[in-house]
Amino acid sequence: MTCSSFAIEGIATLKMISLPKSSIIQAAVKAVPRGNLLSVSLPTISTPSKITVEQPAKKLTSFSLSQNLVRTVPSVSTSLSGTTQVRFAHTDLKVPDFSAYRRDQVKKADSQSGQSDAERKLTSYLVVGAGAVACVYSAKAIVRGIVSNLSFAADALAISKVEIKLGDIPEGRNVTITWRGKPLFVKHRTEEEIATEAAVDISQLRDPQPDSERASNPKYLILIGVCTHLGCVPIAEAGDFSGGYFCPCHGSHYDGSGRIRKGPAPLNLEVPHYEYLDDTTVVVG
Repeated sequence: MTCSSFAIEGIATLKMISLPKSSIIQAAVKAVPRGNLLSVSLPTISTPSKITVEQPAKKLTSFSLSQNLVRTVPSVSTSLSGTTQVRFAHTDLKVPDFSAYRRDQVKKADSQSGQSDAERKLTSYLVVGAGAVACVYSAKAIVRGIVSNLSFAADALAISKVEIKLGDIPEGRNVTITWRGKPLFVKHRTEEEIATEAAVDISQLRDPQPDSERASNPKYLILIGVCTHLGCVPIAEAGDFSGGYFCPCHGSHYDGSGRIRKGPAPLNLEVPHYEYLDDTTVVVG
């Protein structure tokens, strides 16, 4: 069998096959022309090109990072401390309505809130004012309760007052009464002693004080018999000044009004609080 006859038979065989050929058969089969063997070429098979996969770009800039942001409303939300919520539609998001808390004056869209500003604030001012008054009265009651607990009892205050009958004291004499554990000097002064003490120049005194301030009734002088130096009890009708007082502990001399005139004492003898019930009766304390 010659080459030409082989070619003719191959062509005839191809023509007799009427079935459809696949792409691989079509690529492998090639019609062989007439001629010698040199003109016959080997079948060629096409190889598919290499598939390249695009590598994702590295997100190193703000623009690349912004491309991955969520641009839609989340459909599902969940957390560790809460339950999972699924959003099915945009109409299930409720817009908050504070109409129940708004004043009636500002619910109208055609009215300005400044016109009713004073009227709306009046209620707030009244509430704050009433609260402030209640707080003041409560604080007053608390303070009074604390002060009353810290102050002296009524029976102690009753004992702390002493009533003195001045008519029983002879003129020119000094009596000593115990009052609150301290000696109390009460002296019925003569007219000469009153005039002498009133004529003293108070600018020359260590503790300047006129006699009229120390004795509301010039006839009677009431003093606490405690020296202002170290607390000794002075001696009445003694010292360098007539009708005065002398402290034997450190030599302080007081005049007939109880004012310091010589010695280490810095202040005058203390005058207690007293009230006259009448011309001859006084209550000390």
